[in-house]
Amino acid sequence: MGFTFRFIAEFLILISTALPLLVILMSLFIVLGQIVGRIEGWTKFNALYWSFITALTVGYGDIRPLAKISKMISITIGLIGIMFTGLLVAITVYTAGLALEMKPDNAKETVEMRQ
Repeated sequence: MGFTFRFIAEFLILISTALPLLVILMSLFIVLGQIVGRIEGWTKFNALYWSFITALTVGYGDIRPLAKISKMISITIGLIGIMFTGLLVAITVYTAGLALEMKPDNAKETVEMRQ
């Protein structure tokens, strides 16, 4: 079994464990984005777009909140997005480590054949 297959298998197992937390974090920044959108008078799509751009810390600046409460909520969305991204990166790095530690089933046979 190659590295890529081991990585994908382990990643799917670990991501399924963290899925409830990832869904909660994503739901939070979507709902908060819709609240900001309602305060600012944006369309639902623009509010969704803005919340993802803010949560993922891209920040194009094409849509921005003007009200103080909206700005405070945007800080919260940014912090939630950092947690979301950090969790995904942590799972990915941990999975890569696990996949690298796993030895192929025939590794011992391969070493013996070379000697």
